[in-house]
Amino acid sequence: MEGSFTDILLLMVLAVFAVWLFKRVNLPPILAYLACGIVAGPDLMQIYEDPQEMHFFAELGIVFLLFSLGLEFSLPRMLAMRHLVFGVGLGQMIVTTLVFMGLALLFGFEPIPAFVIGGMAALSSTAIVIKQSSELGILNTARAQMSVSILLFQDLAVVPLLIVIPLFAADGEQSLAVAISLAVFKGSLVFIILLSVGKWVLPRIFSEVAKTRTDELFVLTTILVALMAAGLTHSFGLSMALGAFLAGMMLGESQYKHQLEADIRPFRDIFMGLFFITIGMRLELNTFVTSIHWILTGLVLLMVLKVVLIRFSAWLFKASGNDAWAAGIKLCQMGEFSFVIVALATNHEILSSKDASVLMSIGILSMAITPWLVTNSPRIVARMNRRKIETPVQPAPKPEALQDHVIIFGFGRVGQSVSRLLKVEAIHYVAVDADPVRVHESCAAGELVYFGDAQNKDILRTVGIDKAKLAILTFDEHAKAKAVIESVVALNPELPVVVRTRKDYHLEELYMAGASQVVPEILEGSLMLVSQVLHLCGVPMSRILKRVRKERKEHYRHMHGFFPGETTEMTYGKQDKLEFMHAVVLTPDAHAVGKRLSDVKIDTMRVSIKGLRRNNAEIPAPDLDIELQVNDVIVISGKPRRVERAERILLEGH
Repeated sequence: MEGSFTDILLLMVLAVFAVWLFKRVNLPPILAYLACGIVAGPDLMQIYEDPQEMHFFAELGIVFLLFSLGLEFSLPRMLAMRHLVFGVGLGQMIVTTLVFMGLALLFGFEPIPAFVIGGMAALSSTAIVIKQSSELGILNTARAQMSVSILLFQDLAVVPLLIVIPLFAADGEQSLAVAISLAVFKGSLVFIILLSVGKWVLPRIFSEVAKTRTDELFVLTTILVALMAAGLTHSFGLSMALGAFLAGMMLGESQYKHQLEADIRPFRDIFMGLFFITIGMRLELNTFVTSIHWILTGLVLLMVLKVVLIRFSAWLFKASGNDAWAAGIKLCQMGEFSFVIVALATNHEILSSKDASVLMSIGILSMAITPWLVTNSPRIVARMNRRKIETPVQPAPKPEALQDHVIIFGFGRVGQSVSRLLKVEAIHYVAVDADPVRVHESCAAGELVYFGDAQNKDILRTVGIDKAKLAILTFDEHAKAKAVIESVVALNPELPVVVRTRKDYHLEELYMAGASQVVPEILEGSLMLVSQVLHLCGVPMSRILKRVRKERKEHYRHMHGFFPGETTEMTYGKQDKLEFMHAVVLTPDAHAVGKRLSDVKIDTMRVSIKGLRRNNAEIPAPDLDIELQVNDVIVISGKPRRVERAERILLEGH
């Protein structure tokens, strides 16, 4: 038991270090897990000599991955892009599978292993390509749509591949055609069952679970649904991954889609990490060293042929040539599902461990090159065509001419709303945002938006911090907002800084950091609501405006604190931020009875006295010299712990 715990601990240390190291050099976590598996495997540290020891957990990783894939599977999106998905995507999958199957046959493989190799080679890495494209801000460009379409079809094609590979390994009592026909029949039956359950049963279950407002129950129900669907297909003799995919697809159109995806992600990532570690353990270093020439040859063949075949598929369906070259360069690697297929084929003895090691080595190297290829694909295509191609990300216009402008930090919903009203009033502004997609879209529409970290003083100088007349922080991240304020004040101490925050937890800290005005959304919303109520009650507008100005000047003094209820969230992170109100009833034996408020030192307890009720009459602002009587009700406000302490002092005297 002790050895097993030590092994798990050592494996986790290796995984954490590998992911950190690979992220530092801008390589995906998948490669980090594979490298961790190689180091922990039988050829090096021998933490686990047999990858089968973690086979069950690795299988769960595939189940959760396919469940997530089903949730993200969008039939309307696929139909909207059908000419590319079922044109270029289908063509690429068929042509690439056949070409690499033919090459495998030439190298002496049997037809079934050759088909498996062809299917592996035809797949590309959805995770790496989509993530890298998002970070570069090119995911929503027309040029990237072909890549996305091909990846969509590849994800769809994974499911039948996972079904037929175990059938290939079945004993020869029945023909392959009969086995596939039986599998199709079983799959159709499972699909009907899951469709019925997904349409009529699951929405009601999740509706009831959602009403309980218990996060743990929602997470447990999500995991249970994924595992039960996987178990159903497994009981029919089909892949567990198929059931998980179908269950995800059924729930993908529900209102709970995003919550389900968020709940399953941590489990998926952990178990997928374990899966890729087991894949790395299967890699034989001796085979890698002795077959390095074949691995490098296979790598070149894979990447060159996939680029050409994607271009050929685009030509067949009369799609854009330049887009096809760019898509080919982005998608010329093997994908994460290629490793799933090689593991499945090895488990069913369709591929030998030596062949699997060679194929995995090719896949790992191709994925390692992918981030560089995605980043430089426009430049490579430009050189291939010997002409300049427009870069997908348009740089923001230069703001040298700006004078007395407003700087908007954060160009999300709030920042964009502010910019529109500034534009209506012909007030010049420049924005800074750290979301590359948003910056690209905004610049394409002619907005003056810069990509960068607002804490960076070079960025602040670039947007003319010394010439601005106002700075506005629109993002609701306290630590970052505080750091930005400090950077702004350091460069231009006289510049007014307005900060938007959602709640009023950190008002004083933001003011101390240098903010001129802090606008808490919830309190401002309440203030506007009160203004409307007072107006409808006949209070003169001049008095309302005076009241609003006074509340803002006093930092919303009358609006802090509230009476907690059963549904009030009291997490560890919030207990020092919330400000509660609490009514303390002075019983006959209470310590404070007969004493003045000043005698019990209420003013030193760091709580506010909101009011005092005596004989059902309210004293709104009681004087510290007032003598407290039996049955007096003192309403105090403050942080939860301070309120509790003040109550104990009033009642017990300590």
